[in-house]
Amino acid sequence: MQAQRGISFFSTGTVMALGLVLVAVAGVLCWVAWRRSGYRRATGMLELLRFVLICLVVATLNQPEWLETRPPSQRPTLAVLWDQSNSMETRDVIAAEDDAEDTKSRAETIEPLMSEAIWKSADKEFDVVFEPFSSQLEPPKEATDLNAGLSQVLENHSNLRGVVVLSDGDWNVGKSPVEAATRFRMKGIPVFAVGVGSKVRLPDLELASMSAPTFAVAGKPLRIPFVVRNSLGQDRDVGVVLDVNGEPEVTNVVRVAAMGQTQQTVVWTPPGIGDYTLTLRVPRDPQERVVDNNQISAPITVRQEQLRVLVIEAYPRWEYRYLRNALERDPGVEVNCLLFHPELPKAGGGRAYIKEFPATNELSRFDVVVLGDVGVGPRQLTLEQTQDLKQLVSAQAAGLVLIPGRAGRHDSLMSGPLADLYPVVLDPARAHGIGSPARGHFALTEAGQRSLLTRLEQTDQANVDVWRNLPGFNWYAGVQRAKVGAEILAVHEQEATASGRVPLIVTKTYGTGKVLFMGIDSAWRWREGIEDRYHYRFWGQVARWMAYQRQMAEGQSMRLFFSPDRPRVDDVVTLNANVLDGLGGPLDQGSVVVQAISPSGKTQTIRLQPGEQDAWGLFVGSLVPKEPGNYRLVASSTETGSSVQTDLSVQGLNRERTGRLARFDVLDEIAQITEAKLVPITEVRSLLDHLATLPDPEPTIHRVRIWSHPLWAGILILLLGLFWTGRKMVGAM
Repeated sequence: MQAQRGISFFSTGTVMALGLVLVAVAGVLCWVAWRRSGYRRATGMLELLRFVLICLVVATLNQPEWLETRPPSQRPTLAVLWDQSNSMETRDVIAAEDDAEDTKSRAETIEPLMSEAIWKSADKEFDVVFEPFSSQLEPPKEATDLNAGLSQVLENHSNLRGVVVLSDGDWNVGKSPVEAATRFRMKGIPVFAVGVGSKVRLPDLELASMSAPTFAVAGKPLRIPFVVRNSLGQDRDVGVVLDVNGEPEVTNVVRVAAMGQTQQTVVWTPPGIGDYTLTLRVPRDPQERVVDNNQISAPITVRQEQLRVLVIEAYPRWEYRYLRNALERDPGVEVNCLLFHPELPKAGGGRAYIKEFPATNELSRFDVVVLGDVGVGPRQLTLEQTQDLKQLVSAQAAGLVLIPGRAGRHDSLMSGPLADLYPVVLDPARAHGIGSPARGHFALTEAGQRSLLTRLEQTDQANVDVWRNLPGFNWYAGVQRAKVGAEILAVHEQEATASGRVPLIVTKTYGTGKVLFMGIDSAWRWREGIEDRYHYRFWGQVARWMAYQRQMAEGQSMRLFFSPDRPRVDDVVTLNANVLDGLGGPLDQGSVVVQAISPSGKTQTIRLQPGEQDAWGLFVGSLVPKEPGNYRLVASSTETGSSVQTDLSVQGLNRERTGRLARFDVLDEIAQITEAKLVPITEVRSLLDHLATLPDPEPTIHRVRIWSHPLWAGILILLLGLFWTGRKMVGAM
């Protein structure tokens, strides 16, 4: 194509018509003026100049422009954008003619398309370039950012004819690819997509998750929940093996339904203190196609433990007696009891009893406080003591167990400092609870079925059956509803309020600590026929669940804990430290520093800030880990000279897990927005025909606006000056 040049006018028909009339009238008037002068030469020259000026002004009003149309200076570019993220290692591609059991990975499937020979029919018209993409994170292959990949291609190539994306569509980081697709649409550049991977799950046994804590107690059974998914066409009995430091320790056989999943627990008793690596694995099934997701590993620290629990009650009811007995028989728990006996001259006494509510310094050493049927009143709790309990939970990560009773004394707590901690709304008209001759029963909620707190048996179904068949209760607390932010673990199987089933076991996080509401006073009946099996297990789990964070790292006068306990790379980890001064009280102001040593040896210093409002002795900061592996955290206080250290296990990003389904819907949306199409890997040849029918690239147009050019304005001014001078000269003759 040759370059074309010419003048073009950008005007309306009305302006152009009026301009022609004006030129015609001006021409007639100029000729008349010349004739009246007797056809003088000087007058004729002056009138001609006037006519030229009028023509130029009329031309200016019609906006003349000089246009030069040039063909593209280079051949158009076809960009082949291929996905190199970790999800492309998923082996789920089976050729139509291949009936073997082996499968190809998605990366292996698109590898033949990296040759220019595939695009040779397009190579006659295009310059073909190949560009990989994944993400802008570190390491890049741990995520897929489709928007960034498409945007980079658009910025790097000025003469794009089209783009072909080879990907599984597993977009999981960055802005929506729709944003980049819209920019391609505005520029008229189609984005064709070649989808690779399976849209349905291949036959597979997947170990989906393992929830191991960061530390355990030597000699104490540890329950580790796990989830196994089965996308095989048949039910399977799967032998799940727990390896400890590479040696098999525990084997559980679980039944997983076809196209379903099973959540169970494996129980391991740590033999002694030290650091261990737990690996949970399932054997390869002969029919499964994906074997990269059959095991999960996690580090764990085993140490000795001594939890400190304070039980506060007004009268020695049966619930109190059996709860105290259960905790005293637990070798990892040290129990103290405060029995008020408000109608007697002195408090209850005996082994491990205390005579009065602990002072603030003494209270801070308790990990869990159990508040029975006791309230604010004479010879019971004071408002100042309830404030100390609130402070213990919110600032020192302690746990508070609330077990109301038939005396209804918890109603007095609803107007004091503990009102905010209470996870449920009590019915003031039923402060003494509801009794019935017919026994009620628990029903676990969905959250309760997942929670370790209510896990009394290893399998899901067995656990649900246990809770349903536990000896019933004839009394329960008058609860209207659970508060916003609370988690309901169990409800009344039959009774309901206007807000739904009556919540009976409810948990809530408050500040750095936890609160548990138990809406019955007869858990001691769970011993009927089976003695201590479920009663002891439940209260032991409650104590350890509530004290978990406080036990992460504890020194003589400093405690360090963090959340979440098993973060991933780029998660925000909240660091909390409790510091006691020389007198054993909470340090109000001071300097607390945490040194975070990464797996690669880099050290980051985090200066913790004092907690807000009345969170005395609490210092808070945050850490964003950038590397997977074990971080060593060392906290120290300048004022007290104390220090404590612990390990933080950071998991990988896990955004690019192999075995996930391909997301062709994402690729299809990109193609539709850019007026292109999505094709499977087997139809790449047909894509060349579509590329060949694309319109030729638009020529570039260079325009010069004559009517607004400074030179044009200069010519008009010059001619006006000559006209004015000519008139003066003609008038003087």
